[in-house]
Amino acid sequence: MLLRIDPTREDPVYQQLAGSIRADIAAGRIGAGERLPSAKEVATSLGINLHTVLHAYRVLRDEGVIAMRPGRGATVSAQGSALADIHAEAAELVRRADQLGVARDVLASLVRELPAAPTRREATP
Repeated sequence: MLLRIDPTREDPVYQQLAGSIRADIAAGRIGAGERLPSAKEVATSLGINLHTVLHAYRVLRDEGVIAMRPGRGATVSAQGSALADIHAEAAELVRRADQLGVARDVLASLVRELPAAPTRREATP
């Protein structure tokens, strides 16, 4: 796993870090059950604040991408590893839209406007 941040970018470092980890999971470079480096290791290697790394990890935890357990660290969740499947499907959708001449911002709008699928709780009578 290669964590990437760019201090010259406007978006916060924690968002960049979370995005880098999310991208590695989506690309299949990290799979379900694999441990992420400790927050202290990441902070030291990137020269950033420990709390910035913890913030990124909490964002990913709240998204369901990773699980965090005290004393055991952060691991990729099964839901997180499903990102690799979604990534492949999204890449195919983008390829198809490109073939049809549909601009990516239009495609993104179409996806955003789709109704949300009902949750299990909503679907259960």
